[in-house]
Amino acid sequence: MKHLYKMLLFGLFSIGVSYAQAQQKAVKDTVKLDSVIIKEGRSKHLPDQSGTYLFSGKKTNIIYSDPGKANLSGNVARTLFSQIPGINVWEMDGAGLQLNIGTRGTDMHRSIETNIRQNGYNTNSDVFGYPENHYNMPFQAIGEVQVLRGSSALQFGSQFGGMVNFKIKEPDTTKTFGLESEQTVGSNRFFNTYNAIGGKVGKISYYAYFDARSGDGWRPDAAFNYHAFYANIKYQFNNKGSLSFQFSRSDYVQQIAGGLTDAQYAVTSRQSNRFRNFFNPVINIPALLLNYNFSPKTKLEVISHFLGGQRNSVQFIAPSSVNDTLNTTLKTFNPRQVDRDYYTSFTTEARLAHSYNLGGLTSTLSTGVRYSNTLTKRRQKGVGTTATNFDLSLVKDYGIDLHLQTDNYAVFAENLFRITHKLSFTPGARIEVIKSSLTGVVNNRTTNVDYHQSRNLPLFGAGLQYQVNNSSQLYGNISQAYRPYIYAAVTPADQLTIVDPNMKDSRGYDIDLGYRGHIRQVFTFDINAFYVQYKNRAGTLTVQDGGGANHLYLTNIGNAVAKGVEAYTEVSLLRSFNPQSGSDIRLFNTLAYTNGRYKTGSINVSGINNSLVGHQIEGTPTWTNRTGLTYLSGAVTGTVLLSYVGKNFSDANNTIFNPTGASGTVLAYKLVDVAFNYRFLKNYHVNFNINNLLNEKYFTRRINMYPGPGILPGDGITFNVGLGIKI
Repeated sequence: MKHLYKMLLFGLFSIGVSYAQAQQKAVKDTVKLDSVIIKEGRSKHLPDQSGTYLFSGKKTNIIYSDPGKANLSGNVARTLFSQIPGINVWEMDGAGLQLNIGTRGTDMHRSIETNIRQNGYNTNSDVFGYPENHYNMPFQAIGEVQVLRGSSALQFGSQFGGMVNFKIKEPDTTKTFGLESEQTVGSNRFFNTYNAIGGKVGKISYYAYFDARSGDGWRPDAAFNYHAFYANIKYQFNNKGSLSFQFSRSDYVQQIAGGLTDAQYAVTSRQSNRFRNFFNPVINIPALLLNYNFSPKTKLEVISHFLGGQRNSVQFIAPSSVNDTLNTTLKTFNPRQVDRDYYTSFTTEARLAHSYNLGGLTSTLSTGVRYSNTLTKRRQKGVGTTATNFDLSLVKDYGIDLHLQTDNYAVFAENLFRITHKLSFTPGARIEVIKSSLTGVVNNRTTNVDYHQSRNLPLFGAGLQYQVNNSSQLYGNISQAYRPYIYAAVTPADQLTIVDPNMKDSRGYDIDLGYRGHIRQVFTFDINAFYVQYKNRAGTLTVQDGGGANHLYLTNIGNAVAKGVEAYTEVSLLRSFNPQSGSDIRLFNTLAYTNGRYKTGSINVSGINNSLVGHQIEGTPTWTNRTGLTYLSGAVTGTVLLSYVGKNFSDANNTIFNPTGASGTVLAYKLVDVAFNYRFLKNYHVNFNINNLLNEKYFTRRINMYPGPGILPGDGITFNVGLGIKI
């Protein structure tokens, strides 16, 4: 079957190229002008169809990364996603080095339950075994962000958190050479430089950027040094098709200040007792994209990409109450733990969309196949040096050495049936084949691991959409989704843990029902209700063996349900009274109510299995609200954003207090952020950002692993100012 999929993918690619070459002919060169975009009037959701993708009847959103509306140079996610209800954001630090988002009861840690993509291809390090997203592009490079909720599983694969696709900027094709550069400085020795070039010469267009960001961080021992590169060379071989080569890289070294206990946090959140902890991910992603229109009704897209990289850390592992000081016996600092992952992943996705007449109306079939092969080499619990700098060398070999490999094959099909001019129906199906293999040693090389498993996962779904009038529509969708159990769920962490040999993937479904649209250019709205069933969440229980000894048992602990309402509204305060006004003040509100509760299950706590029934899903605030006021007037854009995130819990047991700070209540908090951008002398601009204007003391998460354990405090008031040019 593996060879069959490879042949099918290669065949689709070859057919597209051959057909394109056969159709080439001399055509008169023309100049294609870029479309003019009126920023304050752009769509808030994706169209029914875009290229080979179908979005009719689904909950979708579009974000435009506009300076003056978000802190782009600082990569502040809560400002970028401020106009999408229900997006929860964890802040690992104030450096913007990690993207930690989730929605509707899903885990936010490095967006582990969200299908993260760039220009249509995955950036998660290992989609099936270790799906954390270590890659992060600079927000200044983003043209738009496409967000698709639970129904995305049919087109894009496993996730409960939906799909987020970052589309990098395209060049101005009216120029042979264009330049964009912005230099930003800020508090805590923050510095960011973003530089990009782009243009078009004949049939070749190009866009490339380089970004570097550094600073000391708001807390002590939180310095960082980040780099990102990107290049896109596109060859338009005729008026029907193009071939693009893209290369992306991000890497950084970050000093980790670590977590705090509640007692430490109560004294001051701006402290650290870790200065020898470092984190270093390096991700490289080359990609090849073929797009070809056989006719106005038939479109082909083939994307092949490779992800190669590392995740490295060196840290002193101990509770936050233990200071990292000189060991009086050793007369040196204690040795640190070294953990390293190596990722190698190849993926090809081919999609074909064909429109046809049915009953006098145009319907569209979208179908595709996917093949991926992923290898993760995991080496953990190495004994490092007693040094104080970033040093990955060892004095004693790794205690864990694993090879984790996954083969994935998938095929999907969705069909947009237009029943009337206003009513459409979109059913779909996807079949996933997952083959996992784990080999190696754990527990300081005393336990051999030899695990192999194959699963076939069918998914089904359907959507309805009704165009109420020219400016509003009703939409609804039900779709199955799943989350494959990650490698940590089938690998014993120590000799006391027993892994359930019948571990199951998390399964469930997502339902959306909403109404969206606008009233002239005065009022925009999108209000929807959702229901997510999340079965077979993973966790640990306590069991007794034949001799009466207690052991931890890693298994599926229970089922959870998240349901609620997400609402976005935006009103034009000036143009409500004067539609011809050249200026405007826009007031928007983003509200999410999420009732996330466990319906069945239990979890181990201190050797006792506690019922989870009625417990709040961890990391899921009941209320999230963001209100923004944006001023638009010619060259000026400015936004004041007020964010409120309600109380939630860090674990499924809903622990109120833990002396280590690793679990407990995450208190509600309110933040005020300000963004301002002014364009002058045609090609220049200056922007100014203040985050946490009122210097609120807050935190978004607790952690019991890297880089904790304990509370990870949010940054106090910070600012940056940037000067840029675009020619």
